Amino acid sequence: MEIFKELEPLLQTFWFIAIPASLIFIIQTIMTFVGADASDGVDADFEGDLEGADAPFQLFSLRNLINFLLGFSWTGISFYTTVSNPTLLILLSFTIGIAFVLLFFLVIQQLQKLAENNSFRLIDTLNKTADVYLTIPANKSGKGKIIISVKGSVHELEAMTEHEKISSGAVVKIVKIESDVLIVESI
Repeated sequence: MEIFKELEPLLQTFWFIAIPASLIFIIQTIMTFVGADASDGVDADFEGDLEGADAPFQLFSLRNLINFLLGFSWTGISFYTTVSNPTLLILLSFTIGIAFVLLFFLVIQQLQKLAENNSFRLIDTLNKTADVYLTIPANKSGKGKIIISVKGSVHELEAMTEHEKISSGAVVKIVKIESDVLIVESI
């Protein structure tokens, strides 16, 4: 601590911000790679499905505060001898701190573009072709089964037809969905 007592007050302040912010950043980084910090700040205290919700990226979070403090303090330390005007140095440090937060926003935004929703929905089967697995009786008099590939996975689904019977092995096209049953036509 003797080293810090010899420094000027502004440089001391930058160091007193940089050291804890850097330690917290290192801990956050380790936790992220280990998987202990998997939350993006969107927590719900109710039972519900947030999968389809576009949750806003939180501006005021501990991670963004640490990003700002890293940019602010290390800029101040780095340019302390170069920029002699304290007001200009603080303004430059503040600007770089904001730039760190914006850079983090951009990185997260690009990473979110890589996310892919591979959940199966019946609506994704419309106008696709499938193979008949179990014979489909004529005129909606009963249900048969089809095999269809959607988003890289194969599904066995119930199907009906509004026309004549469709035998096993035939290729069909899904034309409608009625109460979780696919309506198909022969091709």
